[in-house]
Amino acid sequence: MTQQPKINYQLMLDETLRKITAENLRPRLLLHSCCAPCSSYVLEYLTQYFDITVFYYNPNISPESEYLYRVAEVKRLIAEFCPSVHFLEGRYEPERFYRMAKGLENAPERGERCIRCYRMRLEESAAAAQKGGFDYFTTTLSISPQKDSGALNAIGKDTSQQYGIPYLFSDFKKRGGYKRSIELSTQFHLYRQNFCGCVFSKQQRQAST
Repeated sequence: MTQQPKINYQLMLDETLRKITAENLRPRLLLHSCCAPCSSYVLEYLTQYFDITVFYYNPNISPESEYLYRVAEVKRLIAEFCPSVHFLEGRYEPERFYRMAKGLENAPERGERCIRCYRMRLEESAAAAQKGGFDYFTTTLSISPQKDSGALNAIGKDTSQQYGIPYLFSDFKKRGGYKRSIELSTQFHLYRQNFCGCVFSKQQRQAST
């Protein structure tokens, strides 16, 4: 079998940004946010080019107190760092996540459970982008070294075709993006969780320490 060449999603993003800059455009972007630390660098980067609405849809996060704390941190980051950015909160529906994850409770991080979780959140983001008349949608998830950017962008492409909204291809960990998110997290005293958010990732993290 011939190995397919690895796609450089940062170069794809560069090309999109060059195009909208050359055409003097400022598109509307719906940015799915997984948490405040991951959003920090992405907002710093993309507010130069887009009018952004942060969409917080993460039914995988538990317990509810953890979910509410992360929501509050995203709102605080926006207020203190980029007040021109809008905020939209999706529904908190953990039962949907548990239905999706049934039978995959012991799957490893970056495994099939995570892939399905990516899809669930990106499909909801695409639907919100379609409803809101946005020009693009994307997610902050690719900034994490623990997330599979290839899978995320492939799912983004699929959902883009399904909902008719362009997906902004990206790999935000590139060019020091993850390092910059840590710097901004320190600057704004952001809460940095030590697990992805779902109960299964927390259990796996605790078992490995």
